[in-house]
Amino acid sequence: MFKYALFFLVISIIAGAIGMTNISQLARRIALVLFALFFLGFLALLGFAYLVGEAFQAGTQSMLPAGVSAA
Repeated sequence: MFKYALFFLVISIIAGAIGMTNISQLARRIALVLFALFFLGFLALLGFAYLVGEAFQAGTQSMLPAGVSAA
């Protein structure tokens, strides 16, 4: 998705440079929407990774008091 956002951004820049403002605005809007979707997906994955990391850390901590070993 990020690749497509960059693709539409390049199209927008090129179209704006040669004077096709309608095409440039449309490509810019598509690029912004795609980048926003990519960024929201990235944040969601980052949040899931944080939650999974917390779950693994909670599983490694012992519930026994210090100095007591499980036999």
